[in-house]
Amino acid sequence: MNRPASPAELTADIAHMDAQQLREFTASLMQQLQQQAGDLCQKQQILEQQQRELARRDEKIRFTTVENEKLKVELAYLRRIRFGKKSEKLAGIQGLLFEEAIDEDLAAVETQLSRSVPREEKQPHRQPKRQPLPPGLPHTEIRHDPANRSCPCGCALKHVRDDESEKLGYIPGTFFVEHHKRGIWACPNCERIEQAPMPPCIIDKGIATPGLLAHVLVSTYGDHLPLYRQEAIYGRAGLTIARSTLGSWVGQCGVALQPLVDALRRELLEQGVLHADETPIRILAAPKEGKKAGKGWLWTFVPGEKEAIRAVVYHFSDNRAGENARGFLDDWKGALVCDDFGGYKKGFRQGITEVGCMAHARRRFHDHWVHSE
Repeated sequence: MNRPASPAELTADIAHMDAQQLREFTASLMQQLQQQAGDLCQKQQILEQQQRELARRDEKIRFTTVENEKLKVELAYLRRIRFGKKSEKLAGIQGLLFEEAIDEDLAAVETQLSRSVPREEKQPHRQPKRQPLPPGLPHTEIRHDPANRSCPCGCALKHVRDDESEKLGYIPGTFFVEHHKRGIWACPNCERIEQAPMPPCIIDKGIATPGLLAHVLVSTYGDHLPLYRQEAIYGRAGLTIARSTLGSWVGQCGVALQPLVDALRRELLEQGVLHADETPIRILAAPKEGKKAGKGWLWTFVPGEKEAIRAVVYHFSDNRAGENARGFLDDWKGALVCDDFGGYKKGFRQGITEVGCMAHARRRFHDHWVHSE
């Protein structure tokens, strides 16, 4: 292995070099210096990139921490309202509706927190005692067995026992029970155990099938049936499903469906023409200053008639500020068909093309025509 030349040896070598050799030696040194400078610059860029990545991760950690703290405060507030002593109470049906909304919010917040907290930090969750299902309901047995019942050692697996669970399902007008049996198969030679996994479910360890959850959601938001009425309907069928359980299902389904809403919003914002409008809705809120209900706003966004998709995306806010529409549209720069509400004006100054609503424009002419007769 060649060792680097010492300064004395280099000086001696240089002393015996002619002009051409000195030029070549100098060029070689310059090339080495340039290569070292390039390597140093590349390492500096890698270091800066790593520092930026660390900064992004730190920012994400700070954001997640703040978001978790916010959710914990909201969860504590909801629990205090739902289970604590209240100096102001809502009576009768109004109180039932308010408790349903609280149960839904509690389930949604708890689900979001459980997804953001690492598994090792999660506290054991106490499951409520489940009421037995009526024995008279139709049962459907569904088996889950390994597709391959041959052990890698060459022996055939033998059935040992079944892990059983029940889920309550619903088809229009009929409840039924899905009886799941997951066979446990073992190899008599090497004692290898095989068992088919359970199919994925929306609510982990929940009793409701996707069909029943869909029925509850459609009944709640499509048919406008409050949960206390659904509880009574299920009670007449012999099923004991508490309002708090139904509210928990609705809240957890809302969290599970959020990725679909986000995906639909992304598809919507890829269209060139959108229609937008906002409408007030009455919402249940915590009793405050004698008010039993609050006011929220539902923003509706629909693609133009000739766009590639047919969809409607709703965005809820507790006020009518224009920042709600701008927050939904983000950096979208298409043509927006809307009324003359001032909340959209800032978006027009930021690159959105304003398209006046013909129905609103016609209204003024129609009013003038009616009053001029």
